[in-house]
Amino acid sequence: MTKIPFTPEGIKKIKKELEYLIKIERRNVIKAIEEARAHGDISENAEYESAKERQAYIEGRIQELSGILANAEVIPHLTKAPDKIQFGVKVKLLNLDTDEVVIYKIVGPYEADPPNGSISINSPIARALIGKEIGDEVQVKTPSGAKNFEILDIEI
Repeated sequence: MTKIPFTPEGIKKIKKELEYLIKIERRNVIKAIEEARAHGDISENAEYESAKERQAYIEGRIQELSGILANAEVIPHLTKAPDKIQFGVKVKLLNLDTDEVVIYKIVGPYEADPPNGSISINSPIARALIGKEIGDEVQVKTPSGAKNFEILDIEI
């Protein structure tokens, strides 16, 4: 299976969520199931059904996160800003169509949070930017149409 790139912060977040699900949520849902069973007939018990659904979600998420971690590859922080755009950097761009300045951090697919400036390495914008340098102009084909950017800065 293909390795999934992560920043050190991103892998910490996944591990923290997994630990929380195993140590806290799993115990809470078991307790909720026991309490719902104590109410008697489980065939028409909404609390029991809800707790069982929650348990299925938690167990599924634990399996999903475990699989992600098994295929994770942590890309260490850079010690200095590179000449070319690569994974883990922040990129300051000028949108040539709107004159708006935007900053994106290029991260792994499970870390992406576009509204907060983190974009996946697999996104159209990141794929178009990888390997480019400050001063380069880049046209990005996005689902909403072509966008034109000038690279203003690369930061770590």
